[in-house]
Amino acid sequence: MTSTRTALSAFWLGRAAYEPVHALQHELQEARKSGRIQDTVLFVEHEPTITLGRGATAEHLLTSEAALREAGIALVSTGRGGDVTLHAPGQLVCYPILDLHPDRMDVRRYVKDLNRVMMGLAKSYGIDSGTIEKYIGLWADLAEPSSWSGVEAARTPVKIGAIGVRISRWVTMHGFAFNLSTDLALFRLIVPCGISEFGVGSVASLTGHRPSVESAARRALPILAQVFGYETPELRAATISTLANGVPSEAPSSSQEKPARVS
Repeated sequence: MTSTRTALSAFWLGRAAYEPVHALQHELQEARKSGRIQDTVLFVEHEPTITLGRGATAEHLLTSEAALREAGIALVSTGRGGDVTLHAPGQLVCYPILDLHPDRMDVRRYVKDLNRVMMGLAKSYGIDSGTIEKYIGLWADLAEPSSWSGVEAARTPVKIGAIGVRISRWVTMHGFAFNLSTDLALFRLIVPCGISEFGVGSVASLTGHRPSVESAARRALPILAQVFGYETPELRAATISTLANGVPSEAPSSSQEKPARVS
């Protein structure tokens, strides 16, 4: 059994644009490195945004910046690992700001643990999922969502969760994105994570169920706490500005705008 670590703070940011949350992560990572805050995890639902990781290549963005602006989709370069990915309403994004000292200073282990969190979340919706050795992320079989026996046995493998991390002095930022009811047509704008071999799926496409992102965050938090060895904290609503100042407050209501769509 995993030993209990230091305390964990957990916050729900509601629906938010990508760049202010990215800036907040940097602030919290620096605060964690200096010991001014304890380990922290942020859950958020982003407005439509395509992000470019350090490994992104131009040919994996399949449309122009002008077309993205017209569709209301932000394009942001980030410092995380990986290629190009997409965030949009209907997707749970989790950003752990964790100090991996002294016993978790292993990047591969950390990435595997993030996958374990997503696997537990998928299982709670009746989806059996797993990994593909040559690709990072979480996968399921669209043809048989209740069973995953590996990519060789799957009839229609689809990616339901993506991972990209940045670690500085063994303090983490970025994290995972798990598709709940995301508009999958948006993924046609990119080669997701540089993988053209397989498609993308979601809880909705696999099961017909469309859980809210906040309810998924509340399901994910105890799974994350168990995987990383924390007692499960309360998930508190917070705004970006008050978290940056270290004082959580109630988050604003989620935007009611519809996701941008692609014809």
